[in-house]
Order: sequence, then structure tokens, then C-alpha cells
Amino acid sequence: MHIQTEPELEDLLSRPDDATADAMASLEGDLLILGAGGKMGPSLARLAHRSCERAGIRKRIVAVARFTNSSLAADLSAAGIETITCDLLDRESLSGLPDIPNVVFMAARKFGTSGEAHLTWAMNTYLPGLVAERYRDSRIVAFSTGNVYPLRSEGGATETTPVDPVGEYAQSALGRERMFEYASARWGTRVVLLRLNYAVELRYGVLVDIGLAVFERRPIDLAMPKVNVIWQGEANAWCLRSFHFCQAPPFVLNITGSETLAVREVALEFGRHFGIEPTFVSETEGASALLSDASKARELFGDPKISPQEMISGIANWIEKGGALLNKPTYFQARDGRF
Repeated sequence: MHIQTEPELEDLLSRPDDATADAMASLEGDLLILGAGGKMGPSLARLAHRSCERAGIRKRIVAVARFTNSSLAADLSAAGIETITCDLLDRESLSGLPDIPNVVFMAARKFGTSGEAHLTWAMNTYLPGLVAERYRDSRIVAFSTGNVYPLRSEGGATETTPVDPVGEYAQSALGRERMFEYASARWGTRVVLLRLNYAVELRYGVLVDIGLAVFERRPIDLAMPKVNVIWQGEANAWCLRSFHFCQAPPFVLNITGSETLAVREVALEFGRHFGIEPTFVSETEGASALLSDASKARELFGDPKISPQEMISGIANWIEKGGALLNKPTYFQARDGRF
């Protein structure tokens, strides 16, 4: 993976394959993306639009966000995507959004929870309740998180693993799921819940956090000794292909890669790329980690096409050449659920 510029990266992240184009072609009606201004939303909107183009169909793709970065809205509009600026927590604004039969829910809050937990609960639990009622007659694919699972000493959590969220962020994320479950039970709303951990691209993600620490010669924390990752473009493609499985009660699906990565080995691999010997906060590794088993998703969608090794190589090249970063660390090392 030798990406040299951000436009090349955006092209790769939003480049559809036949399966995603076919999924959009078979989806009845237009698509609404709520919370489209975050790390994954813009490329998801572009992927949806380009999938329709590849399939030779016309479909309205509507991206909704606060769009505090006005240039993002302009860029999406230039790409053929309709944008609506909206504070989703405002009931009147939410009710004024168009009625669209297919909804991706991406709005969420994680960082800063420890200081302003009430805002996190409002975004992650109260807002999903509002959206679930507003779009109760639509199909909804809602992003959740693998953080709803407990830390595990062996193997990844499956969709049937009992949830046991650690900390208020994870608890509020489970609250999000419960609100969509409530809508499903009360109104028959058809829902898919995507438990994601962790999406990666060249500008952010767990692998970027580790690679940047090695490059800057900062010690690596092994408190969370293992991780799962998936290329962001594939996570978004799986999201669009998930509408086929919307049902009541909700269909739960883990979204992550097929490999479990040891943080130490990832750091050493970055070290080989950079010619730097990584250092570690402590040689003692944590006894458990936040891990998910995405076998169910792989049965539905196939294996991820971009391997962790390709991601590591691409990220190392990107960091070395001074590529733009989002400067949004994941804090994946946190074991206490405080972000």
C-alpha cells in the first residue's frame, strides 16, 4: 500500500467493489447517514455514492452532521452527496429531516467522557432513542462498539458473549443498543447493530498510535497486549452490505479483522520499517484485552482484503513522509474504560 496523497487515500477508502455496488443496487430506497462528519462518515457517504454509480443506478445519499468544518460539507456536495447541517439533539431539527427508508446511525461521543459524562450519555443513549422513534419505520444500521464486551484473557467475544461494559463510555454505548432494541420491540423497527473495533486508515487508528509512538521514540504501553483492527474502507463496505440483514429483534454483528495482533509484535514491525528499536513502558503485558471474533461477519461478507501487514507498511510509509494525521488517538490502552 503506497498511498502518497490524501486524495489518493480518500479514493481508496471510498472505492467500491462489486459486492458493495450490488448491495446498494438491491437496497430499496435512498440512504440517510446520521453523524456523517466523523472519522468514518465522509468516506462512507462517498462509498455509497460511488457504489450507486458503479451499479448504474441513481439513489439519494444524504449526509447529516453539524458540519463544524464547512469545507467538508462542500467537498461532499461536490462529490454528488446531499448534505444537511443539523444538531441531531435538537428535536425540531431532527423531526425536520427527510423521511428516508434506510438510515446509518454513526453519531457518537467517546473522548472527554470522564469530564462530561452527561454529554456522552446524551449522544450515545438519549439521541439513539430520539432517532429510533423518528425513524421507526426505516431500516437502521447503527454503529456500536466492541467495548460493550468484557476484557478477555483468551479468544475474542462473539455476538453471544454476555455484555459487560467497563466505564461510562461503554455503558452508554450499550444504552445506545438498548434504545434501538426498544424501538425494535415496540414498533418492529428493523435494525442491525455493528460492534466495531477498531477501524484503521493511514491518518488515525490503533496502528497509527503504535507506529507514531515508535517513530517518535516514545515507550509503548502493553497494558492492552492485543488488538483487532480492520481497514476503514472494508468496515464501511460491510456496513452498507448489512442492510440486507435488518430485522426485529436487531441483528448483532461484530466488525473487525480476522487476526488478533500482539501490540508488542506490531511495535517491533514498525521498528523494522523505521530502523528504530521500540521501547516499552514495562515488559509486563496485561493479562486480558478487548477482543472480538468476527467469524459471523466473515461468513456473510468474506475475509478482509487488506491485511494488517499491508496496513502497517502503508502507515509506516505515511508517517515517514510526514503525511497528514487526524491527531485523534484511540487510547486503546485504557483498561478502566475512562476516555
